Amino acid sequence: MTMSDPIADMLTRIRNAQMAQHAYVLVPSSKIKRAIAKILVDEGYIKQVETVESKPQAMLRLWIKYDAEKIPVITGLRRVSKPGRRTYRGKGNIPWVLSGMGIAIVSTSRGLLTDRQARRLGVGGEVICEIW
Repeated sequence: MTMSDPIADMLTRIRNAQMAQHAYVLVPSSKIKRAIAKILVDEGYIKQVETVESKPQAMLRLWIKYDAEKIPVITGLRRVSKPGRRTYRGKGNIPWVLSGMGIAIVSTSRGLLTDRQARRLGVGGEVICEIW
């Protein structure tokens, strides 16, 4: 069956795995999902990412990060730009997530960037999701 929004599926799988306090979650792999996962690792929202080769498609294993009391580091995930309604922002209108406490992932002409990186480089683009 074809999925209409694979990025929303990835975010939902992460949210569900955290609620069930799983150590990791498996997500079907794609180029954009690997880029999103790399940003999440770089920003400290998940521990690590591994590629698991399997048939018919490779999978990404995302290790969920928890604090000492087993509370997830990610408190919220929100898909902003959806297949039915794309959301683009110029370089001056990139959103602040919780006044800078969270991140927005933006698809730009220079690849996927966080909101801070996009502001620093002076580029706008499609706001993929917000994480806090």
